[in-house]
Amino acid sequence: MENTKRYTYDYDQYESGKGPATMVEDILADPEFPGLSELVIGCWGSAYEDSCQEILDGIVEQAEKFSHIEKLFVGDMDYEECEVSWIIQGNYCRLWAAMPQLKELTIKGSSDLALGEICHEGLESLAIICGGLPTEVILSIQKAKLPNLKKLLLYIGVEDYGFDGNADTVRALLAEADFPKLEYLGIVDSEIQDELTEVVLGCKFMGQLKTLDLSCGTLSDKGAALLVEKLPAYPNIQLLDIHHHYLTDQAVESLRQLPMEIDVSDQNEVEVYRGEVWMNAMLTE
Repeated sequence: MENTKRYTYDYDQYESGKGPATMVEDILADPEFPGLSELVIGCWGSAYEDSCQEILDGIVEQAEKFSHIEKLFVGDMDYEECEVSWIIQGNYCRLWAAMPQLKELTIKGSSDLALGEICHEGLESLAIICGGLPTEVILSIQKAKLPNLKKLLLYIGVEDYGFDGNADTVRALLAEADFPKLEYLGIVDSEIQDELTEVVLGCKFMGQLKTLDLSCGTLSDKGAALLVEKLPAYPNIQLLDIHHHYLTDQAVESLRQLPMEIDVSDQNEVEVYRGEVWMNAMLTE
């Protein structure tokens, strides 16, 4: 059984002086910490005002005390604690060398997020959950040296909350990235999900994937038609996840005929206002 624990500060703790500067000290003082393999860091008290940089720096500076941590999640908080677009992240450039044992890294929030030059022999999973992913972060992933990466999950998001690229940005990422062991590819939560579906279906990783995740965005019948056309050529794909979509019942039924497990839950209806069609990605603000 995996040993995991979430460390977080509530408002009262923040008001009494807790914050990013005290988080690492409190984690290390916990008698349960040495027995953990997964560390989850929730709200650090004022995530909308203060970054998590002091937490990241503390982990790096005392890396030997975190040598048993194989899974790290930084920013695990819901909207009542802090809207995802308000979470001020940090620079992870020193973390790669400081935690060679790390297998999974999940980051929530993209404001002030920097990954630097990514080089890590053991990392198997990288997930970034946000309302908008900056191209600078995407470029770091594009150039990353992650020979054992099995899962890549990126919330692309929308322009208003940080995504400053387009379909070609994701096309370049998938064309140039070198992840020989990738089995799970998630390009999700986009307001251009149909375009990104076409990009993903044409990428070099399709023949090695087991899970294709195109969920949480504005996938319509146009994107569904591409999936119905292209996916039969890839019997390696065992799961297609497109939950939170804008498909018609007919398109959903067509996808159900594909020879794989499919998540088509959370079916949404297109809204039309003054002649304009409105569809929303699941996570933005």
